[in-house]
Order: sequence, then C-alpha cells, then structure tokens
Amino acid sequence: MLKNTEHLVQECRTRGIKIIHCPITFSSDYRELSNTSYGILNNVKNGNCFQAKEWGGAIIDSLKPNENETIVAGKIGLCGFASTNLDFILRQNDITNLAISGFLTNCCVESSMRTAYEKGYKVFTLTDCCSATSVDEHESAVKYTFPMFSKPVAYKEFLSLI
Repeated sequence: MLKNTEHLVQECRTRGIKIIHCPITFSSDYRELSNTSYGILNNVKNGNCFQAKEWGGAIIDSLKPNENETIVAGKIGLCGFASTNLDFILRQNDITNLAISGFLTNCCVESSMRTAYEKGYKVFTLTDCCSATSVDEHESAVKYTFPMFSKPVAYKEFLSLI
C-alpha cells in the first residue's frame, strides 16, 4: 500500500495533478472527543493517537506535502469533509474528480468516499493505496462498499485514465 501510494504521489506531482492531504489530528488532551466512550474514536483517544504536535499526527516523510500542495486542517473525525473546509477547497479549484486513498479502508477512506459521492463528485477509490487493520476488512470494503459510491481502481489503472 505505501509503496503504491508513494509512486502514485510522485506520478501525480510529475503530471501536475493537485494533491490534497487530509490528516486527522487532535489536541493533546483530546478535548474534541470528550463524549466519546466507545468505538474507533474512543480507541484513538485511549491510545493517545494522532496528536497534532506529536509524531503520530505527522504525515510520514515519504509523503510529506510539497509547497504546492494543500493540507486540509480540522479533520477530527472519520470523514475528510466533516469539520473541514475540504469541499470549499475542491470547489474553489474547480475539482470534480477525486481519487481517494489512505488508512483505514473501511473507516476514513470509506466515510470520505461516501460523502464525496453524495456531494456529486466523481470518485475513484484507489484499492491498492488503502489499507485496513485486516485483509478481510479491506477486501470486504473494496468488494461490497466501494462500488456503491465510487469507481474502485488500482492506482496504475487510475493513472492510465488521466
């Protein structure tokens, strides 16, 4: 997944395709999640994950945004659109086609894909640039959910389309 994503990002940069990063980050005391007592966000809080000022909240070095790329701020939930200005950024840049990748396949990727579809974007979900906590979870999302809200494609197929 990571090597595929690194290659995808490099190819998109070479071709001048806009890359938008949408990391999830929280304050060190997780005040954003004060009422979370179950589920994945509770696990994030209990595991001290994705703190904005710590290494867990940073984008990994091999995918660090360059000066021309946009980093969406404010993602404190599972969907890239909820609590952020992602939709505004996309519309201001006349973007109608989205290629979505990331982690977790059946969580943040799926949530963002569904919302993008409902907002009228043409969505490509890059099946080999996503990952979940298990192969079964990933494959189930790709097989059953992705086709309902996107065109699921491998990254090389996506690159051949643009």
